[in-house]
Amino acid sequence: MISGLRPGRLPHPGTVLVWSVPLAICAVFAWMLGDILLHGLDHLSFSFLIEEPRKSGRAGGIGPILVATCLIVTICLTVSLPISLGAAVLLSEFLRHADRSGRAIRISLDMLAGIPSIVFGIVGNAVFCRFFGFGYSIMAGGLTLACMVLPVLIRTTEQAIGDVPEAYRLGAVALGFSKLRTIRRILIPIAAPSILVGALLAVGRSFAETAALLFTSGYVDRMPSSLGDPGRALSIHILDLAMNIPGGDAAAYGSALVLIGLLFFINGAIQCITLVWRRTAGLTAAI
Repeated sequence: MISGLRPGRLPHPGTVLVWSVPLAICAVFAWMLGDILLHGLDHLSFSFLIEEPRKSGRAGGIGPILVATCLIVTICLTVSLPISLGAAVLLSEFLRHADRSGRAIRISLDMLAGIPSIVFGIVGNAVFCRFFGFGYSIMAGGLTLACMVLPVLIRTTEQAIGDVPEAYRLGAVALGFSKLRTIRRILIPIAAPSILVGALLAVGRSFAETAALLFTSGYVDRMPSSLGDPGRALSIHILDLAMNIPGGDAAAYGSALVLIGLLFFINGAIQCITLVWRRTAGLTAAI
């Protein structure tokens, strides 16, 4: 029975309001998903996933689009994960919350996390496309996405390392471990599941990003031969088909269905990792 409801009595208005908000969100999501499934399922096939687009995307498939998207996300993670891990260790183990420089860095990260993605796209175009000379390319798009997800990754990784019980640190000191060895051999392995969840969330955001890549990765829908070639991300392909290509609605729905499938897979992986982690943590606590 829903909390706040009693037999023979009307529900409290506050209870109705609290339950109506998530129900409305679920209803909107179900409507969107149903519309995409209704219009995109017939267009989905194996050939659609591997063929090159033809007739400006009205025919053919999204093979080069998927390759470019995966390359962009790979560059993003390759650059952002090591930086975020190092910055998170610095903040959680060396710059505590009482430290002024630590507070300044955390405030800066929180502000960067709230900046619209199109601003990252404009800055990425100025820095990576023009200043460093990458031009419109997969490399520029991946580096821009790395800058965009870094604030969230650093904060989630810092939280994961900071949540490791203090007893592990004290035990390492008692065994004569150095600070760096404690971080490398104890803290990071224990926090690894939470760090992985944060990385998967960054992957999900990268797959769905559009505005930042409009100014950096390019608009070309052919198969990229190197990281210096321009490449069209899947989200940009959907935008182009829906807004600029007459008769491209069917392919846009099919591409959107593929993107939602990827996001479902990523979120499912996050749920599985979290479940396994909780079970392992519970078993360890019981032992």
